[in-house]
Amino acid sequence: MTAERVNPPDLSPPTGFSHAVVATGSRVVFLAGQTALDADGKVVGATLPEQFTRALTNLLTALRAAGGTPADLARVTVYTTDVAAYRAHARELGRTWRELLGRDYPAMAVVEVVRLWDEQAMIELDGFALLP
Repeated sequence: MTAERVNPPDLSPPTGFSHAVVATGSRVVFLAGQTALDADGKVVGATLPEQFTRALTNLLTALRAAGGTPADLARVTVYTTDVAAYRAHARELGRTWRELLGRDYPAMAVVEVVRLWDEQAMIELDGFALLP
């Protein structure tokens, strides 16, 4: 499997994402939305950065269980109940991303939603990965 990150010079320089990911591979893994749930099904983390870290860790746990690695992520969508708070914590969230995944950014979007399935959840991440 190969994944080529494409960031055309005619578009605004991407920060923390890629404009496009061209991938070839034989397996696609669709990752369900992950919030900051612990193993007992309880939302953990009182702040958006704490919940982001747990949700991202949960997403990576599902990916690894399917045989993938962070570099295999092709697309991630972030759903948040507060885009302003997400932007205010962007540097910290970016640090967390780089610590857990490195700098191979998938195509991404951040979407504000009224609420998530678990009322205490502030953030949810889903995506898909391409495996060899």
